[in-house]
Amino acid sequence: MLFDLPDHETLYRALIERDARFDGQAFVCVSSTGIFCRLTCPARKPLSENCIFRASIGECIEAGFRPCKRCHPMQAAAADDPVVKGLLEALDGRPERRWTERHVVEMGYDLSTVRRSFKRHFGMTFLEIARQRRLREGFETLAEGGKVVTAQHEAGFDSPSAFRAAFARILGCAPGDLSRDGLLRASWIATPLGDMIAVASSTHLHLLEFIDRKALPGELKRLRAAAKGSIGLGRTGPIEQVAAELGDFFAGRSARFETPLHQEGSAFTRKVWAALRAIPAGQTRSYGQIAEAIGRPSAVRAVARANGANTIALVVPCHRVIGADGALTGYGGGLWRKQRLLEIERQYRAERRDAERESGAKAPHLSV
Repeated sequence: MLFDLPDHETLYRALIERDARFDGQAFVCVSSTGIFCRLTCPARKPLSENCIFRASIGECIEAGFRPCKRCHPMQAAAADDPVVKGLLEALDGRPERRWTERHVVEMGYDLSTVRRSFKRHFGMTFLEIARQRRLREGFETLAEGGKVVTAQHEAGFDSPSAFRAAFARILGCAPGDLSRDGLLRASWIATPLGDMIAVASSTHLHLLEFIDRKALPGELKRLRAAAKGSIGLGRTGPIEQVAAELGDFFAGRSARFETPLHQEGSAFTRKVWAALRAIPAGQTRSYGQIAEAIGRPSAVRAVARANGANTIALVVPCHRVIGADGALTGYGGGLWRKQRLLEIERQYRAERRDAERESGAKAPHLSV
């Protein structure tokens, strides 16, 4: 797990020194390039604030990062496994192919062996790796304003129907359902913890979720219904603002989010969301503590449901809610991502404590 890794400073020093002790045990995701590497990579070293360290290759891939072409982290991790090595070489040779089990069998591999090998090395199957690689290409094309047919070809899909189906499985709608003249606009935002999709009007942010959240298609469906189907592609002022605030957050400059929000919910649910936003960065609360804070101490389960219904990740920080025993609880973006967010926010807690100490030291002494 990610939280069993050494601290950021130790791993960054290992990256700078190309310390082989951590090779294969930790990987670095570079937010400024979208690439992940081995810690012994010979490439030019990134700035510390652009580095996110992960414990597995699968976590790097799920967060939307691509393997480095200099240190080949995926090949290095499976160098002694001929099954994995052979299929990764085939994927590099035919990244545009719509890989299926039939292709794997035709190459002479046993499907169960392939699945076990890839799960062991990467936490993902070979077909999942191939599919995510192709879909990312299509998403990036659409996010940059490209046409659907161009995105289809960039993603390596042979037919428009196949691309639409793959797109719909993740976003809950076909790419053609998103135009540039919608009342709401959808756009992709890259972060060190993976790509996010933001949906906003010209004045308010309506949704911000990680692209791999299972509930995302349903959330977008409800938004389309509320907007009478009028959701387009493109960026509005609130999306630009939250993208900048996310950049500041992950760079360690600020944990403040001031983008205007619009969320539909009952009066109770809105109270819960307001209580979430009142939790300072670097601190956590239990469901029971949230229930106490809103004056409904017996409504712990209802608080948990409202927490899970939040559709604006990070800005409404549902990741700051943990179990009464201090354990991490369910998070739609994945527990590994929740743990990393809490780790990132520890720096803000330390900075706030130092600022308070400095302020106290400078305060004039008042005698009575």
